[in-house]
Amino acid sequence: MKTVYKTIDDYITLQEQSVKPLLETIRRTIKETATEAEECISYQMPAFKQNGPLVYFAVYKNHIGFYPTGSAIAAFQKEISGYKNSKGAVQFPLDQPIPTDLIRRMVQFKRNENLKKVKK
Repeated sequence: MKTVYKTIDDYITLQEQSVKPLLETIRRTIKETATEAEECISYQMPAFKQNGPLVYFAVYKNHIGFYPTGSAIAAFQKEISGYKNSKGAVQFPLDQPIPTDLIRRMVQFKRNENLKKVKK
């Protein structure tokens, strides 16, 4: 039976002890950057929304997937070139420090992008 998460706390609580601090670091970085963003679960992943989707993240066997959508991936292509990435995601290896400054800048980018869409 597949686990169904209702909150980010549920998600983090049910993960391996070794990755919980990494997940909390990402969560805290997002919350500090987008103070008005709403926490939720979307696609069974922790997510934040503010005037639309901001970012999602999820833990896997060897990495944490960070999903700021395609526009942020494109905008930060140079900065994420050292990480495995795709058109909508970047993978942060579990054996490396979480790049909080990069996450912060990507969240700011998405927050500003969403705000521009709302103003139109």
